[in-house]
Amino acid sequence: MPALVLFGDVIGSRKDRAGSTAWLRDLVPELDDAYGDQHLAPFDFTQSGELRGLLVAKADPLVAVLHAALSQAARPMRWVCVRGGVDRGEGPATQRTGQAFLAARETIEAARSGHERLVVRTGRSDVDELLADMTPALVDLLEGLTARQRAVARLALIEGLRQSEVAERLGVRRATISVSFGRAKVQSVQRLVAAIWRIYASAGSADPKGAVAGPSGPVAGPVGLGPDGRKS
Repeated sequence: MPALVLFGDVIGSRKDRAGSTAWLRDLVPELDDAYGDQHLAPFDFTQSGELRGLLVAKADPLVAVLHAALSQAARPMRWVCVRGGVDRGEGPATQRTGQAFLAARETIEAARSGHERLVVRTGRSDVDELLADMTPALVDLLEGLTARQRAVARLALIEGLRQSEVAERLGVRRATISVSFGRAKVQSVQRLVAAIWRIYASAGSADPKGAVAGPSGPVAGPVGLGPDGRKS
């Protein structure tokens, strides 16, 4: 059956295996909740600290990337997202198999060798090449955030809050959040995510009009922010 397979690798996990394991343990239920009924198996991770997910083919892979990158204790990750066939089965994603899982394994090994951080495979080479030109910019934007900027970006991009609502949640002045929005490049991240989503959707692997509902609202491509940080 067609599906989307996600592999996430915590970079440098060998130096802090206990810390990486604790972080992944917290991230797994968050991702299960974010994807809701769009996951075909619960997220899980291996003893080596490799996160795995199995989702319906139309799911947005960037939901997982954003939730991980904008978490309070975010750690650098390497992601591989592969659309393809998987075998029917039961149990969490770490216990499943199929063509897409094999392709994801090969792809993440190549990504490690090539020091790539976010690789998306849709099955169409023209789309994959275009995505490969765009995903490094998203990684750079997300990893350049301070802890405070991550908190602001998370409230805006994942929870869909307006600037005034973010300010209220954090207990600071609106002007302070306006500055944080600019420094965190919230609008740039949102627009790039939306562009990647549209290109990904063009390969027939997702519905560009759909959205993955997270705990507090839609995330990733389907969300639009206006110049003042309000949802469009």
